[in-house]
Amino acid sequence: MLLKSMCVSGPVEEENPEFWRAQGAKALQAALNRKLNTNVAKNIMLFLGDGMGITTITAARILKGQMHNQSGEETVMTMDTFPHAGLLKTYSVDFQIPDSSSTATAYLCGVKTNLNTVGVNAAARNGICKTQKGNEVSSILKWAKDAGKSVGIVTTTRVQHATPATTYAHSASRKWYSDADMPASAKKEGCTDIASQLLNNTDIDVIIGGGRKYMTPKGTWDPEYPRDLASSGKRQDGRHLISEWQKMKVGKVARYVWNRTDFDAVDPDTTDYLMALFEPGDLRFDLERDPTMDPSITETTEKAIRILSKNPKGFFLLVEGGRIDQGHHASRASMALHETVAFDNAVAKGLELTNEEETLTLVTADHSHAFTFNGYPFRGQSILGKSPLYGKDMLPYTTLMYGNGPGYKVVDNKRPDIRQVDTKSKDYVQLSAVPLDTETHGGEDVAVLARGPMAHLFHGVQEQSYLAHAMAYAVLCTKIILSNYVNYDNTPNLYISTWTNFVFISALSQ
Repeated sequence: MLLKSMCVSGPVEEENPEFWRAQGAKALQAALNRKLNTNVAKNIMLFLGDGMGITTITAARILKGQMHNQSGEETVMTMDTFPHAGLLKTYSVDFQIPDSSSTATAYLCGVKTNLNTVGVNAAARNGICKTQKGNEVSSILKWAKDAGKSVGIVTTTRVQHATPATTYAHSASRKWYSDADMPASAKKEGCTDIASQLLNNTDIDVIIGGGRKYMTPKGTWDPEYPRDLASSGKRQDGRHLISEWQKMKVGKVARYVWNRTDFDAVDPDTTDYLMALFEPGDLRFDLERDPTMDPSITETTEKAIRILSKNPKGFFLLVEGGRIDQGHHASRASMALHETVAFDNAVAKGLELTNEEETLTLVTADHSHAFTFNGYPFRGQSILGKSPLYGKDMLPYTTLMYGNGPGYKVVDNKRPDIRQVDTKSKDYVQLSAVPLDTETHGGEDVAVLARGPMAHLFHGVQEQSYLAHAMAYAVLCTKIILSNYVNYDNTPNLYISTWTNFVFISALSQ
């Protein structure tokens, strides 16, 4: 049932057909003028919005415009300007709907795997240490480092979380953040926690995020929250990984920081290594961030790029908007969308600091969410508001809802009446159809947007694991395929060299 029969129109110029014809002609001419960039990529920036499905992108676009007093629908986000786009299929080997570690293994390592596993192939089983050994797979970050490039990770979660962990770790469980999180059997069988692998595996130049408590011995007071026991160190092995990291960098300019003051004092021109851990666990949502203590994702991205870009051989940087996902799990759409807007601002900063001719920039997601955009809202209506439609129960509902989650509520056998509720509040929990403690992921394809050298390779509908292969080709000017899949005996003019799990084939004629 419609609340109003009136129609809310858009801007006056949109009533003129010539407005749309001119807009279409301009976009068409831009497409016709576009030339493929077939340069070898010196740098790769991979911007990963955790849980940033297409519905999230659309809703965040509208929110970003409305934050600037626009209608919102016509807003162009930075990621919208990327000239090449495709879709990625996100299922894992064992589940139709994946998690962030199985998807990260796909797009970073080029191999699909099982739910909850990190940097291992599908022969490894979730939580079973003995299946991990011999089934490790390496990531594009390691390939870049082995090629002499500088590498970095920036995240709004803990640096031991699923997405960043997959750049450097191999684990039968994504939850083995520290040794305190591992079962005794796994430790006895020789598996190591993710935090320790951050030091022992690939030599990462820039590490920015949260996760201090997984790096320090049990009982170590947190410098920011000394009276909060939950924020104190967790490690049972007595290792102080932050101190160990500092000792490993003797002879280099290595900075460890945990607050904005020290972060701002880091000079990118003279810094070789940076570890910045701003929280004991995940960083705060952007809407709740204390700007006097913690920098924004835009600021951390800028610092990382300025440090990494000093390498004449180039760099690989993963930037994760990790709390988009956590906002959705809590069914707090405002939080998730503001995180997405902040993430898009970081993308803009990345483009500002790099050269499109030599830097391949990608924006994608690991998976979607059970997140819907519905109800025929009028043009320009608040994306966080209520639909102009009522349900059959004569009660309103929000434009944004979830298929499941903590927002399921029944009052006197009815849905709650939200007419007097501020649904735009950052703390508002959206309505959901099925009651769950936390909302689940969604299983639809996610977008990949590309700009720079070899961006045209990111096209069509692909398996998510294709991403790592295409990135490696762009930066190494090679074809890569698994060595046990293809026989090259009859391939002319090729030089074959084995590198970890892969065969890299570079045409000698190039």
